[in-house]
Amino acid sequence: MRYWLVLPAAGVGRRFGGPRPKQYAPLHGRTVIEWALAPFLADPRCAAAVVAIGAGDVYWGEVAQHLVKATRPLPELIVASGGAERSQSVRACLAALKARATPDDWVLVHDAARPCLHAEDLERLLGRLGSHPLGGLLAVPATDTCKRARLSRDQPVGGDQEVTQTVDRADLWRALTPQMFRYGRLCEALDRALAAGRLPSDEAQALEWLGERPLLVPGSATNIKVTAPDDVLIAAALLRARAGPAANEERSA
Repeated sequence: MRYWLVLPAAGVGRRFGGPRPKQYAPLHGRTVIEWALAPFLADPRCAAAVVAIGAGDVYWGEVAQHLVKATRPLPELIVASGGAERSQSVRACLAALKARATPDDWVLVHDAARPCLHAEDLERLLGRLGSHPLGGLLAVPATDTCKRARLSRDQPVGGDQEVTQTVDRADLWRALTPQMFRYGRLCEALDRALAAGRLPSDEAQALEWLGERPLLVPGSATNIKVTAPDDVLIAAALLRARAGPAANEERSA
């Protein structure tokens, strides 16, 4: 099988608060976005990778040059102009594939800020969904006790909130990426959502709004998303542990 990779990377990472967007933060000898791309650029089934970048992005060019030098052979890298919202960036990437992808082709959408996707999870996703008519996503069952808060205009995002309800977590999952869907149906779902003024938080939600039921494929909780500076430290520890002592010694030499 083959697939197209879509990587929305136009966000500015306001919650991250660093000197550069979180996808370009240094991480274990590379940048976060390079680690996010790595499993796909090393996969011969990846026909091309489409990366949506923001207007005025001054970092992608350097990253792209490094990828070209470091990866052999390299799938084609296509750049699209990202939007203000994730769904707009994903749609721009899909538009860049219009002359190449067929309606039944697979598209994998991955977060540029998820640098710790394990190869085994990617294989599980492709294996479980390869013959599925719609597609699905990596996810992990919720294990923490979940609380619903009373939203208050007086409280900042991430500030103290009052509990209104403890939510039953028995059927709750945390959505991860990649999310894997057929090209034609994903385009239709995003087009209809955006035309209605709706902004899905992920690709699966856009398809849910069409009445579809994406498949949840169990993934690893180590597939973390970098949101705050501390997440970079956690990601670095995961990557070091995965590489093993010999690789870490070579990297530090």
